[in-house]
Amino acid sequence: MSSFTSLVIIDRKGDEHVVEAQVGLSVMEVIRNNGFDELLALCGGSCSCATCHVYVDQELSASLPQMSEDENDLLDGSDYRDHRSRLSCQIPFSEALDGMRVEIAPEG
Repeated sequence: MSSFTSLVIIDRKGDEHVVEAQVGLSVMEVIRNNGFDELLALCGGSCSCATCHVYVDQELSASLPQMSEDENDLLDGSDYRDHRSRLSCQIPFSEALDGMRVEIAPEG
């Protein structure tokens, strides 16, 4: 049985949106399902393009799965990578992440 919690999304204009997030989806799916087209996610979540790059609120970073070598390599190709960078397709949304804030990274 699926349950819902919330995710806070900061778009590229800096506007903050609180959306309903279904547990079990990836953060990328939650963002796209809520109409944020600026998150391209061209590969559809297969960890092969880095177009779902987000900055994750550091308060919850310990609750996230460890970054894989593939994810790390893809993020290395971004001009906008920093210590908060993750690929949203690689973050399964769970109740532990309720209220997490993610910022959609600039394109590039």
